[in-house]
Amino acid sequence: MKKRKILLLAFVLLVAVSASGCGYNTLQAKQQQVRGRWADIEAQLQRRADLVPSLTAAAQSAGVQEQEVFGQIAEARSRLINATQQAPQGEGGDKTPEQKQAVIEAANSFGGTLGRLLSLQEAYPDLKSNQLFLNLQYELAGTENRIATVRKDYNDAAVDYNTTRGSFPTVISAKIFGFKEEPLYAADPGARSAPAPPDPNVLRRNQGGTAPPAPAPASNTR
Repeated sequence: MKKRKILLLAFVLLVAVSASGCGYNTLQAKQQQVRGRWADIEAQLQRRADLVPSLTAAAQSAGVQEQEVFGQIAEARSRLINATQQAPQGEGGDKTPEQKQAVIEAANSFGGTLGRLLSLQEAYPDLKSNQLFLNLQYELAGTENRIATVRKDYNDAAVDYNTTRGSFPTVISAKIFGFKEEPLYAADPGARSAPAPPDPNVLRRNQGGTAPPAPAPASNTR
């Protein structure tokens, strides 16, 4: 009887070790998918951050005197850049879930300040005819659509990884090897819709030619 118990225990341990090894490989592969999607997000967030100083300068050149708004934009942009450029502290040169969450929160805050900048067109009609501002606004709208697309791709990969991580027996590997849950990139309620591009007819009149095609609509996001 004692021998049978020892054999049964050995069998259980063997199964657990085998399962943890397979689970590790599965989690590693899915985590790589999450890492790749996250890199796409950071690339598009950086592109948006790069556009904003020029957009602000164009507004100022058109006579906009809203220093409070400009200050909020600069502060939010700085916070986002600091979060994205923070040295990765996770395994394999990846950002930790906590670092990613900080980027997500900074990006949503930054998106809210951009909405306030674009709304200045109502108070400053000259902005609606400022060619540089309109061109930059058009580029920004396209960038926001790309952000929405990569956000959905990242969320899909993160949900797949998190679901696998929480399932038995993979959850054993997650505990043993320290695989953490990945945060979802939920857009701020005030920033779920991409800024509308300027009226193509206005662009056509200002450029004396054909207006560029409208940015492709964003995919549905989570």
